[in-house]
Amino acid sequence: MKKILVTTAAIALAGACSATAFAGGPVDEQLVIDGEIEMTTRTAPPEGHPLDELISGWHYRTKETRELEADTFENPAMLYVEQGEEIWNTVEGTEGKSCASCHGDASESMAGVGAHYPKWDAEAGRPINIELQINKCREERMGAEPYAFDKGGQKPLTAYIKHQSLGEPMSIDLAEGDMQSWWERGKEMYYTRTGQLNLSCANCHEDHNGEYIRADHLSQGQVNGFPTYRLKQASLVSLHNRFRGCIRDTRAEYPAAFSDELMALEVYVTWRGTGLSVETPAVRQ
Repeated sequence: MKKILVTTAAIALAGACSATAFAGGPVDEQLVIDGEIEMTTRTAPPEGHPLDELISGWHYRTKETRELEADTFENPAMLYVEQGEEIWNTVEGTEGKSCASCHGDASESMAGVGAHYPKWDAEAGRPINIELQINKCREERMGAEPYAFDKGGQKPLTAYIKHQSLGEPMSIDLAEGDMQSWWERGKEMYYTRTGQLNLSCANCHEDHNGEYIRADHLSQGQVNGFPTYRLKQASLVSLHNRFRGCIRDTRAEYPAAFSDELMALEVYVTWRGTGLSVETPAVRQ
């Protein structure tokens, strides 16, 4: 009986993905932030990409949600960005330093930086993302405690740093260190079915993007807007939180944040969005 119920649930979810297509597909509009910053939200994929065109999740959202992101005054996530700016300038730790002590004005020192993470960390022998880079600086430069996952100032500070790259096209260097092997590991994870529902990332975001699931439209699952403000949660959501949420929804056990599995997935999924503008903080439903 249990096996029958699980199989039925899997069939039902698969049907939810494919039963009703998003009429006309993603909207054909251009995202311009504050009427000034033209964003690249549709672009040609890098060589070897499985999709013919890369499309930001912004195109899959309702008119009202799209308008929120296009206006930084209306974008609810900008409150977190402002909080991140305060943290940037706050002295913490035994060394009596703030982020600004070393990096100065973030609008200059961090311009474009967030568009090229994850990067290879030779000391750690693994990729590092913005959150891990923040913790590394806190421990090694500031003498401060590292942030626990999604705690303290981690999300707002990450959003603030990535916001300095608003409009910049995403790209990562797979030639650094052993990044290519992490990309391959992330790709394997992306296509591996997991959980009681036997679903992979690709089942939703590659096979059925633009179609309905649970009264919402599936996008390509691009990560160029993270940390992202989700209206359903009324909060800023980190990338690894979203990864874990998707895995949880397949009814599988999810890895720890910043684990090797999720860092490999971040490397691969970031590559899948090569050329799309950084939208942080994006607004999604």
